[in-house]
Amino acid sequence: MNIQLIRNATLVVHYAGKKFLIDPFLAEKGTYPPFPNSLRQNQKNPLVSLPTSIDNVLKNIDAVIVTHLHLDHWDDAAKEVLPKDIKMFVQNQEDAKAVRNDGFQNVEVLHEGTVFEDIRLIKTLGEHGRGEILKLAGEVCGVVFKHQNEKTLYVAGDTVWYGPVLEVIETHKPEIIVVNGGDNQFLQGGSLVMGKEDIFEVCNAAPNAMIISVHMEAVNHWTLSREELKSFIKEKDISSNILVPDDGESYSF
Repeated sequence: MNIQLIRNATLVVHYAGKKFLIDPFLAEKGTYPPFPNSLRQNQKNPLVSLPTSIDNVLKNIDAVIVTHLHLDHWDDAAKEVLPKDIKMFVQNQEDAKAVRNDGFQNVEVLHEGTVFEDIRLIKTLGEHGRGEILKLAGEVCGVVFKHQNEKTLYVAGDTVWYGPVLEVIETHKPEIIVVNGGDNQFLQGGSLVMGKEDIFEVCNAAPNAMIISVHMEAVNHWTLSREELKSFIKEKDISSNILVPDDGESYSF
C-alpha cells in the first residue's frame, strides 16, 4: 500500500491494486472564509495550497470515501471536478442523499461488511469532539481496509480518542493507523479531533502499528502544529511509531 497526504485530511491511498481518494478538500488556497469562533479569523481556508495539481490527485482514482460532509472534507471544488459517475462511499443515508443531490450517481453507504472489488471496507465509529460540541459537530465515521495481500489500514477520521477507537484497534489489529491530529478547536468546547495526548493513547493501544498524523495546519482552527507534535513524540520516545507527513508526502508499507 501507499498512502499520500495531499492536504488536511485528504489522502490518496493505493491499496490492493485500487486507488482511493479520501475526504477531498480541493479548493485553491484562501477560497473559503475562516471557520467562525476560532483562531486566525484573518486567514481564509484552506490556509495552504495543494502540493500537486488536481489532475494528479484525480488520476486513475477508482473510488472516493467521504467520512462526513464538513467543508474541509468535501468541498465545492471536489464536487465540481470529480466525475459524476465515480464510485462514492459515504457514512449514512443522509450523506448519500446529499451527495446524490450534488450530482453523483454511484453512491454507496459504508457498512461493517462493505466490499469493493475484493477489498473489505469496514465503517467505524467516531466522535467529533466531546460533550456538548457533538450536537454541533454531527455524525462522522472512519474506515478499516482489509485485504489478504495487504496490511490492515485504519483511517480513523475526525474523531477524538474514546472507547470505540480502542475497540477498532483491539478487534481489527491495524498495522497502519491514520489519525486526524491537528487538535482543531473552536474558542469553546475543546478538541474536535485528536490532540497529542489522544495520539499517545493510540500509540499505547497499538504499540506495533505505524501511526500517521494528518489534518494539520491546513484550516484556521488548528491548535497543534507539526513541530509541537514532533517534539512531543521525541519527548515520549515514540518517534519510531509515529509519522508526521508534510503535504504531498507519501509512504509505502
